[in-house]
Amino acid sequence: MSPPPTSSIPVAFASCSIGLPRHTLHQKIEAIRGAGFKGIELSFPDLISYANLQFGRDIAEDDYSTLCQAASAIQQLCKRHELEIMVLQPFSNFEGWPAGSKEREDAFDRARGWIKIMEAAGTDMLQVGSTDSSPTKISSDVSVLAADLAELADMLAPHGFKVAYENWCWATHAPSWKDVWQIVKRADRPNLGLCLDTFQTAGGEWGDPTTQSGRIEKESGDLVTAENLTRRYKASLEELTRTIPSDKIFFLQISDAYQMSRSPLSDKEEDGLRPRGRWSHDWRPLPYDGGYLPISEFATAVLATGFRGWVSVEVFDGKFEDKYGDDLGKFAKKAMSAYQRLISEADDKQP
Repeated sequence: MSPPPTSSIPVAFASCSIGLPRHTLHQKIEAIRGAGFKGIELSFPDLISYANLQFGRDIAEDDYSTLCQAASAIQQLCKRHELEIMVLQPFSNFEGWPAGSKEREDAFDRARGWIKIMEAAGTDMLQVGSTDSSPTKISSDVSVLAADLAELADMLAPHGFKVAYENWCWATHAPSWKDVWQIVKRADRPNLGLCLDTFQTAGGEWGDPTTQSGRIEKESGDLVTAENLTRRYKASLEELTRTIPSDKIFFLQISDAYQMSRSPLSDKEEDGLRPRGRWSHDWRPLPYDGGYLPISEFATAVLATGFRGWVSVEVFDGKFEDKYGDDLGKFAKKAMSAYQRLISEADDKQP
């Protein structure tokens, strides 16, 4: 049976990916809806900023009672603009902490608080990024990571909620799509699936911000030729299409990355972030807006699974103000055009 046409795909925009700190969530929502998007990813920092503005004071990240009031107001704001809050994000540094540790206790306390926020916001999905923390503390045992994700999924299940687990390409123990898929399979919960991301895979398996070429050149001290790298990337995407059922992909995020050829990033950790983490935070433009990664190939592989769920624009462009200034509407419309072009290119490559 053929999958539905790509025209059926619902499209969202991450609230953290548009505008600057001076722009309000209301302004962002108006621009997103004006460009034709159907939903938003509600970013926790945007929730905090909205709550601060609403209540006229700084709201603590664990003041869940107040944050739930703000989330309820955001839900009504989105309803007035005919937008769905499709996910709350990013829930990070959750899985793998030692049993009985303060970190693990805090992680599960956060989970309980975020579930309350999800209820208030009217969303049924939580995005979890693969843990990026000290390798001396976090378990590298897949069974431990899977058990934590399974427990989180079980906490969400009575509410009808689900967990979308995303590989972050700088993460400590699950930087690739294969890693998070292995963990999700081991956890084996119906409400636990994947969030896949064009940047996280293309930037992790093919790109490298520390080289002038912008691609991976060495691994374990050995040279990697461009031809072998491209061949390996293609094989990885073919494996993704073969092995991941479409219903276990809960949503797809799209973005690109700037090539750091003039000033490659240091390969050392800075401010607690590895180079790909710093790359992700400041040099991720819209597709076709100055990037260079092989992202259409990744989108092609995801669509080839039969996936037709939410696709969301999640970018972090440090050049935003130079390019768009205060014109959020122009940026949102550019994002919609980029989405349409990317999906069209990927659709054209379908067998």
